Amino acid sequence: MKIAVASGKGGTGKTTVAVSLALAGQQPLQLLDCDVEAPNCRIFLQPTINPPQPVSVPVPVVDQEKCSRCGQCSALCQYHAIAVLETATLVFPELCHSCGGCRRICPEAAISEQEREIGQIFTGRRELVDWVEGRLNIGEAITPPLIRAVKRKARPQGTVIIDCPPGTACSLVAAVSGCDVVVLVTEPTPFGLHDLHLTVEVLRQLQLPLGVVINRSDIGDQRVEHFCARERIPIWLRIAHDRRIAAASARGEGLLAVRPELADDFRRLLENLTKLGGKEANR
Repeated sequence: MKIAVASGKGGTGKTTVAVSLALAGQQPLQLLDCDVEAPNCRIFLQPTINPPQPVSVPVPVVDQEKCSRCGQCSALCQYHAIAVLETATLVFPELCHSCGGCRRICPEAAISEQEREIGQIFTGRRELVDWVEGRLNIGEAITPPLIRAVKRKARPQGTVIIDCPPGTACSLVAAVSGCDVVVLVTEPTPFGLHDLHLTVEVLRQLQLPLGVVINRSDIGDQRVEHFCARERIPIWLRIAHDRRIAAASARGEGLLAVRPELADDFRRLLENLTKLGGKEANR
C-alpha cells in the first residue's frame, strides 16, 4: 500500500500530516521524503541517520574530433542541453534530462555518456518507521530522477507513506505515480482552494484515488468544504488551528508531541486508507 501525501501549495502542513501518519502506525512502515528540494521529515521524525548514497544520471560527452557539427543532436534536444557551434559542440549538463536521444541519433557515434551526481539518498529509522530521504544537490534543477531513486527504496510489501513535493509540476507526478491513494492536505483559504483545485485536476488526469485533510480547519471560510462537497471528494480529517502546533514546529517537534490525543485520529485514518487500498476512494 503506497500512500502519497501531497498539496498544491507549500506550507499547508503536508509534512506534518505525513510524519504524524507514520508515527501513528502500529505496524512497521516506510516514510519516503520525496520533497527532494526541501526535505524536512527528518526534523520532525528525528531518526537515526546512515551515511548517504550518491545518485547520478547519465549526461552526454561529445568527442569533438568525431563530431561533424551536423546539428541533429541539438535539434532533437527539447531542453537546449546541446548547442552546436562552428568550432565545437557544447553540452550543458544541468539542462540535460538524460533521455539518451542525442547519443542514439548521432550519425558519427561521437556522443557517449558519463555519470553526473545530482543528489544523495539518506536512510534511517525511528521505532517502527524506516525513513528514506532524497536531497537534491545545490544548483540542480531536475528532480524526477532523484525522486524515482528514492521510490526504488520502497519495499514491495507493507505500507509506504510518500511525502511529495508541493505544486502540480513533474516533481509531483513523479512522486505520486504508482501510488494507491493520495491524501491532499489543504487549508481553508483562497490560496489553499486555488491550488487544491489545480492538484485535483492533475490527480484525476492520472486517475489516482484521492481525499482531503483540512489543516487549520477553523480559520478562513467554507469554500474548501463546498468545493469538496461539489466535487464529491471525501474529507478524511480536519485539524483545528492550534498555536501549540505552530510553536512545536518552530522547535522541530512534530504535531503529536504537543497534541498526543490526535494520534488516534491519524491511526484511524491510516487504517482506513490501508483498508481502502484505493478501491473505494474518490476518483
